[in-house]
Amino acid sequence: MTTSLPGLPGSSQLPGLSRLPAPSPVSPIAPTAPVPPGNAADLSVWPASARLAARGDVAVGGVSLVETAERFGTPVYLLDEGEVRERCRTYLRAFPDTDVVYAAKAFLCRALLHWVQEEGLGLDVCSAGELELAVTTGFPPERIVLHGNAKSPADLSAALRLGVGRIVIDSAWEIARLSALIPPGARQKVLVRVVPGVSAGSYAAVRTGTDDQKFGLSITDGSAQHAIARILDQPRLELVGLHCHIGSQITTVKPYLTALRRVVGLLAQIRHQHGIVLPELDLGGGHAVAYRPGETALDIPALGARIRRELVTSCAAAGIPVPRLTVEPGRALVGPAGVALYRVLAVKTTGDRIFVAVDGGMSDNPRPALYGVRYAPRLIGRRSTAEPRTATVVGRHCEAGDVLAADVTMPGDIRPGDLVAVPVAGAYHLSMASSYNAVGRPPVVAVHDGRARLLVRRESLADINGRDIGL
Repeated sequence: MTTSLPGLPGSSQLPGLSRLPAPSPVSPIAPTAPVPPGNAADLSVWPASARLAARGDVAVGGVSLVETAERFGTPVYLLDEGEVRERCRTYLRAFPDTDVVYAAKAFLCRALLHWVQEEGLGLDVCSAGELELAVTTGFPPERIVLHGNAKSPADLSAALRLGVGRIVIDSAWEIARLSALIPPGARQKVLVRVVPGVSAGSYAAVRTGTDDQKFGLSITDGSAQHAIARILDQPRLELVGLHCHIGSQITTVKPYLTALRRVVGLLAQIRHQHGIVLPELDLGGGHAVAYRPGETALDIPALGARIRRELVTSCAAAGIPVPRLTVEPGRALVGPAGVALYRVLAVKTTGDRIFVAVDGGMSDNPRPALYGVRYAPRLIGRRSTAEPRTATVVGRHCEAGDVLAADVTMPGDIRPGDLVAVPVAGAYHLSMASSYNAVGRPPVVAVHDGRARLLVRRESLADINGRDIGL
């Protein structure tokens, strides 16, 4: 059974998925064993389906990771379909009467579009490329939101041509530019992205709720109010609400409540000054997940309950109707559903440091180099009795900053040929990947109910070389 959001069309089988390889059975893996107490924390950030198997193997979605590596090669990304779907359902339960919209920038492929549509979610895209992929896969354009701080004319034209449901105005320049592209007699529904002056997020590079970054229009200096007045004077633009996204990897509810109160205050100001009631409020996403055992993930049911309660209270105090709420989870839906598998190529001891070099790196996961994020890699495929050592897992690229996991505990006898698995690898890995050093991007394999199927094939040297026109 599929679940649809209130007010949104029901889901249907998406065209184009028949071109994907049919799910392939894998050989039966050894019966999974209960996780011993000493290892329980080790799998706490893995997909819920993860189980220890024989000979140091781990199964995800009933599929052996060792066999997956042998069948598809390494590096390879696994995506647990069941985990993605259950996380979608968690949001729908936590946010009833709310439009839950998947932020496609976290990771996007045709099969994933199929999953989130079937579960009743909308879609948030940032470019004509993401939008075209979604619509040509069969995702209803009226359930898509387009945003971005610097949309090109091609982005805006594609949104209008394909009938996107909402366009988020991020700068004053976009008002006239978008209005000029809309045919006479037509109207486009828009939101205005406002900056509420709230600092939240694990790293400076992902804090987007303050005035010192590139996104949105400030409430504090009046930029947002000025843009709203201009939009209301444009007959081809239909202002339906406000958009607010304050950052990423936010672990507590409090910043969302602060932002909500300030945006509701702006809604009340708009009613007072312009005599209109905006019916929609998009609070963005940025909900934190745990990358390592012991880290804090945002409690989604608690977030949903407190935001909905605060929205009712704040609107009542401001004397305005409660707007339709939208939230935009991305990482929180797909991040914990992904596992990256690498093969060890070399082990080097330099002074008192051990470097474990694998066959991937910053070309398939630039996040450690960009933000210094931390992971919890795990040796799989054999059981080691060696004393654990502190090691740094590095990639194969010609950059000193090509580090996947610094100062992590690994078996002292780790050696070339071993397999290393990195959990919580479903978001902002492949979506930010490159072909640095002409190393092709890894494939993506879905696992579910003991079956594995290829979703995105490996990028080959022929793919890379084919773009080079020559002399």
